Amino acid sequence: MKIGIFGGTFNPPHLGHLIIAEHVREKIGLERVIFVPSAVPPHKHDLDIVEAHHRIEMLQSAVQGNRHFDVSDLEIQRGGISFTVDTLTEMRRMYPDHQLYLMVGMDNWVEFHTWKSPEKILGLARLVVMTRPGVAVSQAGKQKQADTIVCEVPEIGIASRDIRLRVEEGKSIRYLVPLAVELYIYQHQLYRRPPQK
Repeated sequence: MKIGIFGGTFNPPHLGHLIIAEHVREKIGLERVIFVPSAVPPHKHDLDIVEAHHRIEMLQSAVQGNRHFDVSDLEIQRGGISFTVDTLTEMRRMYPDHQLYLMVGMDNWVEFHTWKSPEKILGLARLVVMTRPGVAVSQAGKQKQADTIVCEVPEIGIASRDIRLRVEEGKSIRYLVPLAVELYIYQHQLYRRPPQK
């Protein structure tokens, strides 16, 4: 089985995440895509991230109805900084007979050499690099491995950061996130501006 591993903070998960994951799944022929929300992302220490259980709940509601999509709380359960190499090592133990494909954005691929144990990562999974507006393939020239797949994905123009800001400002997020995620955000009052004292 060909399994895609799609990591991120998913703070919150939005329709862009789902569209891109489905696009890659179809193009590469993946049987499953596993969304893996990070506990503490190594490159985003200053980000205001909602509690892990909220992100898991939102992701689970977002992928509901797509039999090819799953959510793993592997990094949340492990805690601490979420290094991709540790996650893939565990995934390899869980799926010893399956082919793993690590889905990364072009912007992350440019920085891939700064990741923890990049050579080991390449031995654990095949890289699927998803195109990103404003980041040219040539920028990651020396990172390119023979078995890396560069996958052109639609330019969606939705960002979690913008969604958080819209919620904070009391603006609509309809059609940016799945309805279940929108309702969850409002029900649990996530991303709201703290009350003035």
